[in-house]
Amino acid sequence: MLDVLKSSWALLFGVLLLMIGNGLQGSLIGIRGAIENFTTAELSIITSAYFAGFLVGSRATPEMIRRVGHVRVFAALGSIVSAVLILYPTITDPWAWIALRVIFGFSFSGVYVTAESWLNNASTNENRGKSLSLYMIVQMTGIVLSQALLNLSDPAGFVLFIIPSVLVSLAFAPILLSVTPTPAFETTKAMNLGDLYHKSPTAFVGMFLMGAVFSAQFGMAAIFGTEAGLSVAEISLFVSAIFLGGMVFQYPIGWLSDRMDRRVLIFAAAFAGCLVAAIGVFFGSVFQAVLLAGFLMGGVSNPLYALLIAYMNDYLEVDDMAAASGGLIFVNGLGAIAGPIATGWALEAFGATGFWLYLLVVMAALLAYVAFRMTQRVSTFQAEEDYDAVAYAPITPTATPVAVEVAAEYYADATEAESEEFTDPEKDA
Repeated sequence: MLDVLKSSWALLFGVLLLMIGNGLQGSLIGIRGAIENFTTAELSIITSAYFAGFLVGSRATPEMIRRVGHVRVFAALGSIVSAVLILYPTITDPWAWIALRVIFGFSFSGVYVTAESWLNNASTNENRGKSLSLYMIVQMTGIVLSQALLNLSDPAGFVLFIIPSVLVSLAFAPILLSVTPTPAFETTKAMNLGDLYHKSPTAFVGMFLMGAVFSAQFGMAAIFGTEAGLSVAEISLFVSAIFLGGMVFQYPIGWLSDRMDRRVLIFAAAFAGCLVAAIGVFFGSVFQAVLLAGFLMGGVSNPLYALLIAYMNDYLEVDDMAAASGGLIFVNGLGAIAGPIATGWALEAFGATGFWLYLLVVMAALLAYVAFRMTQRVSTFQAEEDYDAVAYAPITPTATPVAVEVAAEYYADATEAESEEFTDPEKDA
């Protein structure tokens, strides 16, 4: 891990600052929108607009990089991100914010793609798994730290919008001044969605539902907090708890996934998610219960993203993993666009409880679908001739196709290494 940090510290430090800036503005939008008397429906569309822009950006940025290069794309999109953050408090109109959020999501996605391609270029076959792990830790840490900054100033003012703008601007310096060479950039065309569904219906449907869950947590948690009457300090603790849970549970769930039937683990995680959401429904008036539910929901749902990708890859040839990952990212993005709008409807219909009811319904849908699929395909452990499990790699729902393709390379390297070890005649002697 130290060798990865030594070679990529500038990139990782830049990513940390980017995540602090993004995490802060994500929560701040919900709080400031309530102060400006935006309706819940308007805030849900504003939130959804970010994920729409993010999805388009993740698919458009590779072509921009091929045309003008990493540095120009990175600098241009970074400037746009910084400018948008300043514009939020100056144009407090819901339609303007929707447009700004689309632009912000598009630009931030492009920034991620560029940074992640540099990180991939700095990785080797020997340390790619460690690079992914460290990258995930940096992302989660940045979001958790960002919530503490919410308490530095009044959300009704300008300061909290200036801080992420400054952080994002500063993030480019260590990355652009890094001695790490600009990588050659290639991405794999996504697999046809029909073929993707046929390979693993469970992973396909699960990724859509997890997109709907993550976008609700990342974009609507602060809006839930204002609806529930939480203070800014309490909202920051709640959002931090969600991502802290994702960080803590990522590795235990990953460890289990390499040692048991992954579909059973997905079923168990979905069942646990239903129980956690029920805690929020029945004990949502108690802040300690809300904090616990947020921590556990983040701990269950965030690792499910990586678990579903690993489960899909269990049924793929190594050469198909990158293409399938791109398709799964697209499916997840569609779920992320729909999630905030559905959550906003639930909040308007049921008040603050609607946030937990929404998560309960989505987790129950995943639970029911996995249970159904278990009746359609024999257990993977009962059909080992059709199942060749790959290693689990920690990937966060904020990752772009570049990071997921890095994971695919890690899967391929790990699978090849295991195959060589198994067939080594000296080890068999």
